[in-house]
Amino acid sequence: MLDLVLGADRFDRAPVDMIGLALEYSQQIAPQSPIHQVVERDIPGCVGALVYGEARPRQWAIMYHVGQSSGRRAFTVGHEFAHYVLHRQLIEEDGCFDGGIYCDENAVVRRGGSGIEQEADEFAAALLMPLHDFRRQHPATKRVDFDILGRLAKRYGVSMTAAILRWLEYTETRAMMVVSNEGFAHWAKPSEPALKSGRFIRTKNTVFELPAQAFAARGDYSDGALTGMTQAAGVWFHEPVHEMCLRSDRYDQEITVLQFESEGPRFQAEEEGPDVFDRFIGRGQLPSR
Repeated sequence: MLDLVLGADRFDRAPVDMIGLALEYSQQIAPQSPIHQVVERDIPGCVGALVYGEARPRQWAIMYHVGQSSGRRAFTVGHEFAHYVLHRQLIEEDGCFDGGIYCDENAVVRRGGSGIEQEADEFAAALLMPLHDFRRQHPATKRVDFDILGRLAKRYGVSMTAAILRWLEYTETRAMMVVSNEGFAHWAKPSEPALKSGRFIRTKNTVFELPAQAFAARGDYSDGALTGMTQAAGVWFHEPVHEMCLRSDRYDQEITVLQFESEGPRFQAEEEGPDVFDRFIGRGQLPSR
């Protein structure tokens, strides 16, 4: 819809104006119950929230937690706007939502939620970083560096984390992002090809200590870390991997991107049952057409 209104080249001019879109579009689709404001608020333990007032019809507002970068704020607002478009009736009518929905870091930043949180993440990602444009900027078969990722983050007006997660969703390469602090991984996200080859890191209900040779473990955030280097087999996994790392002082964390050299081993999938053609061949018969 935005391509039709603004042109397919709209990202060449500017990212999505997430706040303006939320305010304007809500007025168009629900003039009696729109989003009236998008505001910064101190909401401890949460990244963003979609709330409504006591009056009926409901009047809505989006809140984002203080101190967010403009890129992180854009995705937070997009996530809460998705709740408005997709889930506001549920949020209003279900008693488990007390005046709105409050979303934590796992649901928004890590994109690790389920149910309606996952739906809101997918909506926000598709709105801010549509795959048809993202793929044109960087093909699925190509590896990345931080220059490429930074350019993509700037094009879509999102954080580096959001851009990397979007790339990981469609890349055909084996790659992984690891977010860490003080030598330990907070969370990690592999691409599907990496996951299928057994390359992933468990961080839920467990503690993963970074390898001693990792840039983040050594506190090395130099230009060399940004460019990266190939770590030998046995450092991260039982095969070599190209590692690059940057430090975010705002959020007191490091972002490490790992990229494997080859397609690597793959898990054996369940064997598919024979189809009709296989049965003909097995019986020594050939179909007429």
